Amino acid sequence: MKHFVETAAHIAREAAVIVEGFQREKIGFELKGESDLVTMADRQSEVLITTRLREAFPTHAIVAEEGNNTHSSSGYRWYVDPVDGTTNFAHGFPIYNITMALEKDNEMIAGVVYDPTRDEMFTAEKSAGAYLNGERLTVSKANAIADSLYSTGFPSRRRHQNVNIHFYYQLAMISHGVRRTGSAAIDLAYVACGRLDGFWEFGLNPWDMAAGRLLVEEAGGMITDMHGAPHHIITSDHLLATNTHIHQPTLALFEDIFSDRSPYLIPQVSLYQR
Repeated sequence: MKHFVETAAHIAREAAVIVEGFQREKIGFELKGESDLVTMADRQSEVLITTRLREAFPTHAIVAEEGNNTHSSSGYRWYVDPVDGTTNFAHGFPIYNITMALEKDNEMIAGVVYDPTRDEMFTAEKSAGAYLNGERLTVSKANAIADSLYSTGFPSRRRHQNVNIHFYYQLAMISHGVRRTGSAAIDLAYVACGRLDGFWEFGLNPWDMAAGRLLVEEAGGMITDMHGAPHHIITSDHLLATNTHIHQPTLALFEDIFSDRSPYLIPQVSLYQR
């Protein structure tokens, strides 16, 4: 597994050279579908990553965001996001990353999240820990929602059909705050290193969270869906990642929200027109 992580980290740094080159040129973006952004940086980064993975591991399958996929019966499968946080990247907002994770027989065994804007390389190996630039990571020690900092994300399309604003509002009312970085991989990496105490989101893709999930687990955190059931990277509709200590209190709050028992009402705009 160390070989897998070292190879992925090297490839991520190589892809970052392409990504940062496009950032300096301030390239534009296109839409894929109704409102998902994609850039030339996404496409060229993915071509490089998938080419390098095929050279290093020719029998492995690849599932990549922009479609450069490879099928295999080996039991090994890479999940690749060539630029996680594309909307941030396209606007010059410096929170984005390159992320890769390797699954063997439906178990995540290796992952990297590389943030080129801060030169931060997050790595994880199954049963061997999580690291930031070679330093061992542990999750935070916050043991109450009231003392915690959370993060979440919202979909780039069909926002009007997404209920996450209710969860956002309730957590924002009783915690130290809720951040939105625009990158699920960064959010999960920050839970792993203790910069955040919890993260949740609806409708993530496998490549968004594969490496980050392993980082959190190997740093001592907990991953479930938002009802507390085991989280499956392909079929689960939502995810909750925490430092473990606040997991059950957060799940209890989520169950109240799912059941329309939210403790705080969202104020009406008319109140501010008086």
